[in-house]
Amino acid sequence: MGKPIGRGPERLLKRAQFLAVRRGEKRRGRLFLMEVLQRGDSEPPRVGYTVTTKVGNAVVRNRIRRRLKEAVRTAAAADMAPGNDYVIVGRAEALDAPFGLIRAELSRRIGGK
Repeated sequence: MGKPIGRGPERLLKRAQFLAVRRGEKRRGRLFLMEVLQRGDSEPPRVGYTVTTKVGNAVVRNRIRRRLKEAVRTAAAADMAPGNDYVIVGRAEALDAPFGLIRAELSRRIGGK
């Protein structure tokens, strides 16, 4: 048996936290945009998810958000560096993309590519 899969990194919840991350580095991809901010401490990484209303109605946006959360929890959480905040902005393409592709893209973007 493999190691148990936890809940994932801590969450960004407040608007001010999301706005602070916008000052950081932007890593663009086909499925999502990732914004990364180095906080300058050694606390656990934090992650926030957002999907704009341009992508679709609430059902579509929530499905994309749930897919991104699960990809982070199962594959990318271990790659996240302590002291960093991540905001993942989902795009419409993430809805129909194979789950393995989302996981691979997240790992690659977290790695800085």
